[in-house]
Amino acid sequence: MSYLNDLVLDSGLTILDTLGDRLDICSTEPTTYAQATTTYTLGNKTSLSVGAPAPRTPSGRKVTVAQINDGAVTGDGTAAFWAISDVSESMLLAAGALSSGQVVTTGNTFTLSAFDIGIPGPA
Repeated sequence: MSYLNDLVLDSGLTILDTLGDRLDICSTEPTTYAQATTTYTLGNKTSLSVGAPAPRTPSGRKVTVAQINDGAVTGDGTAAFWAISDVSESMLLAAGALSSGQVVTTGNTFTLSAFDIGIPGPA
């Protein structure tokens, strides 16, 4: 059986809390900072709240991104993905699918329920 101390997993997740300062909703899943913040973005929220690493079920560790109630919509379309970036380093840190798509219109606000980002424990 493999083993990883929680500190190993937590180190990767802590980056999201300490460096992640922008969340974008995107029409397509981004793989670069430019795609997340320019090409595919339909809106964004700065001043994120990401919780401390905690146990993940059934194994591993996770962080929780707090609910967003006041994201700024900057484009028209269907947001299907989220992306968290470090603006000062122009670095995409994480991206994933939204639980369901949202049709958004420029000038409105978007909301997202809290969600988890996790790393599974060793197999």
